[in-house]
Amino acid sequence: MSLRDDKAMAAHSPPQIPMELYRQNRSKLIAAMRQYLQSQGLPINGVILLQGGEEQTQYCTDGIILFRQESYFAYLFGVKEPGFYGAMDISTGKAFLFTPRLSEDYAVWMGKIHTSSDLKEIYEVDEVYYADEMEDILRSLATDNETMLLYLLHGLNTDSNKFSQPAQFKGIENFNTNLDILHPILTECRVFKSHLELNLLRYVNEVSSAAHVEVMRRTKVGMKEYQLESTFLHYVYMFGGCRHCSYTCICATGENSSVLHYGHAGAPNDRTLKDGDMALLDMGAEFSFYGSDITCSFPVNGQFTDDQRVVYNAVLGAHEAVISKMKPGVSWVEMHKLAESVIIKSLKDANILLGTVEEMLEKRLGAVFMPHGLGHFLGLDTHDPGGYVKGLERPKEPGLRSLRTVRVLQEGMLNLDATSLMQHWFQQW
Repeated sequence: MSLRDDKAMAAHSPPQIPMELYRQNRSKLIAAMRQYLQSQGLPINGVILLQGGEEQTQYCTDGIILFRQESYFAYLFGVKEPGFYGAMDISTGKAFLFTPRLSEDYAVWMGKIHTSSDLKEIYEVDEVYYADEMEDILRSLATDNETMLLYLLHGLNTDSNKFSQPAQFKGIENFNTNLDILHPILTECRVFKSHLELNLLRYVNEVSSAAHVEVMRRTKVGMKEYQLESTFLHYVYMFGGCRHCSYTCICATGENSSVLHYGHAGAPNDRTLKDGDMALLDMGAEFSFYGSDITCSFPVNGQFTDDQRVVYNAVLGAHEAVISKMKPGVSWVEMHKLAESVIIKSLKDANILLGTVEEMLEKRLGAVFMPHGLGHFLGLDTHDPGGYVKGLERPKEPGLRSLRTVRVLQEGMLNLDATSLMQHWFQQW
């Protein structure tokens, strides 16, 4: 398969996204909210209200940054456009969208203005109104002349240490609001993936895996790192329909490979590949909000040195050991420690490390070689939320403190297709 091979496009036919995916997500949230409210002896009514993302310009200019929907809003409604609100009536389960009222000039510059009927059909919700009608519509959902209670999204993302921002609109002061209940429940819904979500994740990881293989095939001594990035970006968009990536591409060679998040603006994938270099490529496409995250390493000249082979096989052994042991009921902390132990034993067997494996593990030597945590949840965000639910504390030890979750694995939590597909494509290569 090459960039000029028309068969590539057929191999990655971008799927149609069923609105049933978002209906299922909304139903899951409504059921979870009702269950929680009932368990706390609270009325099973009120409205869940989320505000979608807003379009941004580049600083003070009129240059528009390509919009990508806020992930919680995308999870529930699948809306591509900016400026929307979404609401769900807990008692009836009905879903509402509130669209911005666009001027006629919008059609000249941006294209067709969808009517409320259009949007209702496109996104398969119960009702669509304009955002400037939202206060009156939400008031009308109240019963017995009581002040409507709005459940708003506000909570900590334990990966970024930033908070979700609750919805704001003119007239919100006329409602009762709750900022505590919705976020942990909705986050927990996102942790467990439906079959429709898994199908979407499987597709985007398949495309990303094939793109990595295409980059491997085309890599040559003397190229620039950004040419590897360009090859990946072209492939996932040209053949997979993936306009967005899950994160900034990391195309690190030589000494750059030791920098975990190389590829940022100050280190823009611009080194020249040299004979004898290892390349470490960490790149993942995104399709319809759902992402991938794949890292692979290989020698740019196609031949491992003895030392490179030792390190590569140590990491490969850790990868295979974790995959073989992962199942519901297993602690993710223990999986991290398993990976460390395999790596340390491999380096000891190669006479790179001296001492017993047990002693080195006790002294947390594994953190020197793996300062980051092992893996993370994946979904609408590269680091999908839910790693630390209430009551779970982040470990203090080196290496372990970087874990993005310490949870015991449950069915539906993690999607392993990225790794299994990468193995498949590597064998094909």
